Amino acid sequence: MPTGTITAIRQQTNDPQRVTIFIDGEFALGISLNTLVRERLAVGVVVDEEGWQRLVTSEQSDQALQKALQQLERRPRSTVELYRYLQRKGFGEEVCTQTIARLQELGLLNDIEFAARWIANRRALRPRGERVLRAELRQKGVDPEVIETALAAEDDGVGERERAIAVARSVLVRYAALTDWAVFQRRLGGYLLRRGFTGEIVRPILRLLWRELHPSDEIPE
Repeated sequence: MPTGTITAIRQQTNDPQRVTIFIDGEFALGISLNTLVRERLAVGVVVDEEGWQRLVTSEQSDQALQKALQQLERRPRSTVELYRYLQRKGFGEEVCTQTIARLQELGLLNDIEFAARWIANRRALRPRGERVLRAELRQKGVDPEVIETALAAEDDGVGERERAIAVARSVLVRYAALTDWAVFQRRLGGYLLRRGFTGEIVRPILRLLWRELHPSDEIPE
C-alpha cells in the first residue's frame, strides 16, 4: 500500500485520458483523469492509508462506469444484466451498486424503458406472443411488475389473436402442401407455440387456416 507524497503525475502515452502517479519517486498506480480531478490530486499531496483506499475505490468506480457505458453504447441493457456484467469483470458489490445507481441518476439505465423497447423491437422485427416476451425479459432480470407495465404501455391496438394470425400467415406457405390435419396441426401449431402464443389462441387459428387451404375437408374433433 503506497503512502507518502505525490512526486510526479505523468500522462500515459498509450491513453491520454489516463495518468501515472508516482509517490516518493516510485510508481504507485495508473488512474483516469476523472479520478485525478475528483480526488484533487497534485504533486505535493500527501497520501495516507485512508487516502490510498479512497483513491483505489474512486478509480475502480470510474473504471466500472466506463465499462458500463461501453456496454450501453453497444445495446440497451437491463439493470440486472449490467450488474452481472460488472461482477464478471471483477468489481465488488459496493462498486457495482454505486455504478448502477449513478447510471440510473443519469437516466441511462431504466428497466421500464428497456422492457418497452425490447417489446416494441420484438413485435416489429420478430413477432412473439406475450408468454415468450415475459420469459425473455424475466431471463434478463426484469421485475415481473415492470414487465406487465411495459406490456400494457406497448399495447399497439393489435390483439394477441390478430398478431398470431399474422405470424401464422407469414409462414403458411411452408405448411400449405401438408394434406394431413394432424401433421399440419403439429407443425404449424408447434411453430406458433414456440413463439409464445397460447394454445387457446393457436387452436382456432389452425382450424381457420386449414379450412382456407382445404375447404372440403372435415376436421376431426
